[in-house]
Amino acid sequence: MKTKSIGHIAYASTYNMGGFPVRQPFPSAVIESVDPFLLLHHAEIKVSAGRPVSQAGVGPHPHRGFSPVTFIFKGGVHHRDSRGNDNIVYEGGVQWMNAGRGIIHSERPPADIFEKGGIQEIIQLWVNTPARQKMDQPAYFPASKENIPFIHSTDNLVQVNIVAGRFENIQGPVNALSPLTALTVKIQKHGNYTFRFPSHHNSFVYILHGKVVVNKAEQAQEKHAVIFNNDGDAFTLYAEEDTQLLIAAAEPLNEPVASNGPFVMNNETEILEAFRDYNMGKMGVLIEN
Repeated sequence: MKTKSIGHIAYASTYNMGGFPVRQPFPSAVIESVDPFLLLHHAEIKVSAGRPVSQAGVGPHPHRGFSPVTFIFKGGVHHRDSRGNDNIVYEGGVQWMNAGRGIIHSERPPADIFEKGGIQEIIQLWVNTPARQKMDQPAYFPASKENIPFIHSTDNLVQVNIVAGRFENIQGPVNALSPLTALTVKIQKHGNYTFRFPSHHNSFVYILHGKVVVNKAEQAQEKHAVIFNNDGDAFTLYAEEDTQLLIAAAEPLNEPVASNGPFVMNNETEILEAFRDYNMGKMGVLIEN
């Protein structure tokens, strides 16, 4: 085992996204992406009881050429799309959508949260799709908390939920389009764990809440992403307080990226084609009832 060194510790600055604030550690002026991970948004949203559905969450919008993945840490997300999918996933679950050649979807809090109010905490992670599969048919994969396998450390201070890929010989429920691992992790105070990934995989840790010491050397606090160099195959996290994390690692695509708004392709011509196809209705229609 060789330790992966830290490349950057990136603060998640606050941005306004359609009227509600999100934390974004990348892309930024320091970190453009962690190939194939293009963007990370962390949102904590208070949903007022009785608020109109149309004023919460994100309404119908298109995507092409990547996978927008939503991890639900509090509350729930009601997903609807132009392919007829209509599903709710609650705390501890994930919604993984391969946008492929084009799809329109919405993500809003479910009805029970509207009725009584509450907190919705999510992370949306954009995962780039290999060029050869960008024009595949779209696909949607919901996974509830009950369907996501997990492991505990021997002292039960660490719980690792395996969402995608294979970790510690356990396969997650989501089959991504390129080799990757996605984990949600809770570490109680004084817990520690060593995470191992292939040395050539790009990897990061995002700290939602809490504080960790990385590789017994460097402290990282909540609302920060730790991005590792590809000079080893493992890193160790020690929690100085109860901590919640998202960890992801993947084989880089090393392909050109062209993006504009909701579309991620390989060149500007393909981006123009995406806007044309959307305006012509080729990505379908989503009418929310």
